[in-house]
Amino acid sequence: MAHFSSSRDLCPLVKNILLLDSEGKRVAVKYYSDDWATNSAKLAFEKSVFTKTLKTNARTEAEIAMFENNIVVYKFVQDLHFFVTGSDDDNELILASVLQGFFDAVALILRNNVDKNEALENLDLILLCIDEIVDGGMILETDASTIAGKVASHSIDAAAPLSEQTLTQALATAREHITRSLLT
Repeated sequence: MAHFSSSRDLCPLVKNILLLDSEGKRVAVKYYSDDWATNSAKLAFEKSVFTKTLKTNARTEAEIAMFENNIVVYKFVQDLHFFVTGSDDDNELILASVLQGFFDAVALILRNNVDKNEALENLDLILLCIDEIVDGGMILETDASTIAGKVASHSIDAAAPLSEQTLTQALATAREHITRSLLT
């Protein structure tokens, strides 16, 4: 009999994406697993991961750790802590690429002003960013410019003057105008 590998073997599932502040409080979180059935279980996991990673130096490179039979990859910037969690048998490199894609897309969206205040002001864009990266635990995209471009196209404010738009938004706006002019 032939052995067919499941899609689970080919592509790891993300259990959660966490963006916490420098005190371990939620900025933006999404869970895709039933491992933490209640909000209190989720908060306890977040506190545990935050506490155990606090003393590491994950500011330049992403770090990888095992927590409660999960692989957690994480990176810190300013007062923000980025985490991606997968199963203990998942590929760390793929999870790390999800983390890097998330981090870089957030940096693009926040125009490299990656801190808690800016993140909270743009929380809707960060949540859209997470949705573009993972859907139901399945990894959709890890390329930061693609993610940021999709988020920008969802959130373009046509009334904003070009000088106030990000480069990605300006390009998307220009693309729309060119497409419209070609179709008319």
